[in-house]
Amino acid sequence: MPSEIRVVGLDGIPEVSPGDDVVEMIVGALAASNIELLASDILVVTHKIVSKAEGRLVDLTTIEPSAFATKWAEAWDKDARQIEVVLQDAKRVVRMDRGVLICETRHGFICANAGVDASNVPGDHIVCLLPLDPDASANGIREGLRERLGVRPAIIISDSFGRPWRKGIVNIAIGIAGMSPFADYRGVTDPYGYDLRVSVMAVADELAATAELLAGKTDARPVALIRGYEYPVGEGTARDFVMDPERDLFR
Repeated sequence: MPSEIRVVGLDGIPEVSPGDDVVEMIVGALAASNIELLASDILVVTHKIVSKAEGRLVDLTTIEPSAFATKWAEAWDKDARQIEVVLQDAKRVVRMDRGVLICETRHGFICANAGVDASNVPGDHIVCLLPLDPDASANGIREGLRERLGVRPAIIISDSFGRPWRKGIVNIAIGIAGMSPFADYRGVTDPYGYDLRVSVMAVADELAATAELLAGKTDARPVALIRGYEYPVGEGTARDFVMDPERDLFR
């Protein structure tokens, strides 16, 4: 493992609208920062710009909330239209309590509000949904960079999720291309001679969290480059993170 990695937040990416070319924006930001992209680099892209470019936006003025959504919203001082969008986009409601909706998304992720979010979205009545297929979106960015720059770095699409039993949110990987999401240490012996048997590190999540330190929530810097980390090359997906039901002790 390297003793040092470099993380660079890319400035200069403008507000993204449906149909915009995210790859072209990344290429422009790299040029403005005088950075030559390497095949060994990792680009962490916040899902919001991907979702915007893919048109995953909903105008709440077009939504007619159901009686169920209206009752829940009134009980907890929420916008019934946004609750309706959450319920429509969720695959399953895991828990509803104290004004919090924990849902399973169509991708299998467990998160608040099925990933439906109004932050960093222009307009008073617009909410943003997760990409339909974040892994495919990541692969599209990777191939687009190959076409324009001749290199295929690893791509991680990230979003901020809460964590059970811990306060605060952390960026995780919801889309991956060009790398395995895990570093598998099973069968390796540690410096004290202990044979590791269950150590499978979620390195894609760790990289997403690292990038967020520079991307931030309010810095208008939705892409970060990580250089120097020898990531596990592979064709993994973020869906690989989803726990199999038979192994899920909390389902």
